[in-house]
Amino acid sequence: MRVTFATAELSPLAAVGGLAAAAAGLIDALRRAEITVDVLLPDYGGHNLAVLDRIELDVPTWAGPAHVNLVEHPTAGALHLVDAPGLARSHPYLQPDGNGWLDNTDRFMRFSAAVAEWARVSQPDIVHLNDWHTATALAALDPAPPTVLSLHNLAHQGTTTADWLGRLGPRSRHFEWWGGVNPLSGAIALADAIVAVSPHHATEIVADGGGFGLEEPLRLRGSAVSGILNGIDTTTWNPATDPHLPAAFSSGDLSGKETCRDALRTRLGLVNDFSLLAVVVTRLTDQKGIDLLLPSIDLLEELGMQLAILGSGDRMLSQRLAALAATHERFAFVDGYDEQLAHLMFAGGDLFLMPSRFEPCGLTQMQAMRYGTIPVVTGVGGLVDTVTDLDSHPRTGRGIVALAVTETALVSALHRASRRFGQRKLATIRKRLMAIDWSWDAPAQDYIALYERLSNN
Repeated sequence: MRVTFATAELSPLAAVGGLAAAAAGLIDALRRAEITVDVLLPDYGGHNLAVLDRIELDVPTWAGPAHVNLVEHPTAGALHLVDAPGLARSHPYLQPDGNGWLDNTDRFMRFSAAVAEWARVSQPDIVHLNDWHTATALAALDPAPPTVLSLHNLAHQGTTTADWLGRLGPRSRHFEWWGGVNPLSGAIALADAIVAVSPHHATEIVADGGGFGLEEPLRLRGSAVSGILNGIDTTTWNPATDPHLPAAFSSGDLSGKETCRDALRTRLGLVNDFSLLAVVVTRLTDQKGIDLLLPSIDLLEELGMQLAILGSGDRMLSQRLAALAATHERFAFVDGYDEQLAHLMFAGGDLFLMPSRFEPCGLTQMQAMRYGTIPVVTGVGGLVDTVTDLDSHPRTGRGIVALAVTETALVSALHRASRRFGQRKLATIRKRLMAIDWSWDAPAQDYIALYERLSNN
């Protein structure tokens, strides 16, 4: 089976959010299962990869000239990098000042046109598209091979002006949206299968208010909408072999985790007072709900906890966190992203906090559990599929689930965590978490089954 897999992000070459890691993990698992995957990614430049072949693409005038550079990445494998006007940038989406590139619509419409032409010429068994950046390829594909659309984050839809309807292709009428154009609404109408990145999120996006305005188009597709939970890279996220840690550990020998906790406290300037150490590794966006944790910072002593946050994004929120860290000895904040520190926080933390307002899948809660760090989460999206509440399911639970997405509910969840783990009765639950298989092997088999069903219809 041959699959054209188009994405705007791919770790480690172009990594911004969860899409990059999800795409890389699924592609690797599909290839290990002997599926031929042609990966199409915008050529953002700056990679220094040797071009092994160049394939010209006959795209519309507005989208070109365009061609594909075939390269071999040392970890991501064979890639087809699409070169079209405007794609090469220092960041896939953002200017240096943090605002989006003003021509993002043009850029990703050109990319989608190139994806469509590649699929027309190469005749794959399946075309697998990801998010709005690739969605308008379906306007140009007529007839189209069987198609899968993965929805990683419906908050971003790429809506633009109606003048695009005359350019996109023979099926462009499906992309008309309230007097303009919405790449996702059209792709939802045309794709043979629409896949949310967790089963619970697949139910959320068809409920009123859960689909960012696309609930009705999704409901109209009925059983074509499903959810497949993402996996994580269990080689990179492995405490037994992690080169970023001062000491390795496993479920059979957890002593190295104590060493990691001591090292983390030392690095962050936190005193080792035997409190529970709660950690957060996140983007500072409204989605992630970090502002909902602010009242808890004043209660850390009462809770018997310390808190450390690593993250970047919203400037006002980062300034508030920095100010709180300057006046609270139990709270540390690091602005930015540091790969080594992120690994150390997963390894050294007792609790991992994830107060998301919405979370299509979430990867960091799975990464934390891989290191025996107990998640405290809100009951949304993929967090529902990955974290069951220990108070409700003491024999099988995996963490603490807040009863609502509110400041009060999060304080209550932290109180529950403090009562349950205050005496450090953690070994049993740590071993339970570390035994879970979060790899991409099972999700990849679900995708292969979907591909086979579509190609046999």
